[in-house]
Amino acid sequence: MRELSFTLSHLTLRGLGLGDPQKPMILALHGWLDNAASFIPLSQYLTDYYIVAIDITGHGLSDHRAKGSHYHQIDFVHDIHELVESQDWPPFILMGHSMGGIIASYYASCFPEKVRQLISIESFGPMSKEPSSSPAQLRESIESRLKANSSAAKHPTSLESTIEARSKAGDMSEASATLLVNRNIEARDGQYFFKTDRRLRTISSTRITESQAEAFMRSIACPMLVILGDKGYESMKKALSNRKSWVANSHIIECEGHHHLHMDDPISVSNYINGFLLGKIA
Repeated sequence: MRELSFTLSHLTLRGLGLGDPQKPMILALHGWLDNAASFIPLSQYLTDYYIVAIDITGHGLSDHRAKGSHYHQIDFVHDIHELVESQDWPPFILMGHSMGGIIASYYASCFPEKVRQLISIESFGPMSKEPSSSPAQLRESIESRLKANSSAAKHPTSLESTIEARSKAGDMSEASATLLVNRNIEARDGQYFFKTDRRLRTISSTRITESQAEAFMRSIACPMLVILGDKGYESMKKALSNRKSWVANSHIIECEGHHHLHMDDPISVSNYINGFLLGKIA
C-alpha cells in the first residue's frame, strides 16, 4: 500500500495504490463522505489487480474546492477524466461504491473508450427527481449553503467516539469504520479535525430527471457488474428494478450485507468481482 498524489490543473487528488502496479489497474471511487481506505479490505482478495483508490475531491487527503465553489457530481466526472488524461492510462477497469458508483456510471457513459469493465457496488446510475421538484431543490440547496457558512464547524471529540458514531451511522463494523475515520481526521494541538470538506454535506442544487438518467445508462457500452447488499439501501433496489434493462450487458448480484458490504465482507464481494473480471459470471 502506497500513498499516491496526482496534480491536476486546479487541484491535487490523492489516494492509495493497493497491490502490484505491474498488474491490470482498477480505478476505484468511494462513496459520499468515505475515502480511499474504503477499498483496503477488497484489495486483499483482488490480488491479480492493482487498485488505484482515489480520495474524491473534498474527501480524505485530496484538495478541497476553492473558496466560494460548491460540489456538483458532474464536476467529479471532470476531475476523474482530467486524472485519466494526465496519466495517459490505457483502458481500465472502473469500480465505484455508492456515490462513487454514480460517478463511475457517468464516466463510463461519457467516455466508453476508456472503460473495459464497470463494477458498481450499492449503486445503479444517477439519482434523479421529477422536474417539478427543481425549484424547491435549488431553494433548499442555497439555504443549506448559507446555513453552513454561518454555523461553526463541529469537530470530533475523540477517535473512539468518532469510530463508534461512524459505525452506527453506516451500519458497518467498527473495523471498517476505523479504516475510514483514520484517513478522515487529524490531530492538531490536542484537537481532532475532520479532513472532509464540510461543504459536501450541503444539499445538491439540482437532480437530473429519470429520462436523463436513462440516456446516461443506455450509453454504457462495457460489461457491468452490480453488487447490492440484501440489507443495503432500499433506494438502490428500487432503482435497479426500474432500470435493469437500460444496460445491455449487465450482471446483477445480491450479497448478504449492508451498504458497506465491500468492507465488511470483502471475501464474498471479491469472489463475484474476480468471477466477473474473468468472464465467469454470465
